[in-house]
Amino acid sequence: MSTVLLCDLSRRIQPGQRLLGLDLGQKTIGLALSDTTLNVATPYETLKRDKFGIDAAKIEGIVARECVGGLVIGLPLNMDGSDGPSAQSARAFARNFLSYSTLPVALWDERLSTAAVQRDMIAADATRKRRAAAVDKVAAAYILQGALDALRNLLPK
Repeated sequence: MSTVLLCDLSRRIQPGQRLLGLDLGQKTIGLALSDTTLNVATPYETLKRDKFGIDAAKIEGIVARECVGGLVIGLPLNMDGSDGPSAQSARAFARNFLSYSTLPVALWDERLSTAAVQRDMIAADATRKRRAAAVDKVAAAYILQGALDALRNLLPK
């Protein structure tokens, strides 16, 4: 199975299911959950990266607990839209997860998401320590919210 387009993702999840957003870093994975109406993304948790099988098992545990019907993985494209090493790594994670799980996975352009989140946290006067602890899961929520907003615009009114 391969990744799906965002509009296809919405068709493959059941009513009442949530989407789980992932911001993949080298050391951590930021997670965010949508509500069951697919309107609002909320920061959920930050996982410390481990071997892929361990990370996938942790994600599957969250999927089961939170009634998740699909994943939105941030795709860190270069500013010109090309793939760099981070985007290639995100695509590889998605491919590996698809061989591990039957959940549909969509990739979502996350250019500048971490920078935007950092800027907002600084404007909110968050301490450096607090920013470091929360930036990954807040970035995941930023990514997921962008996908949810786009999804709302794709669906017929």
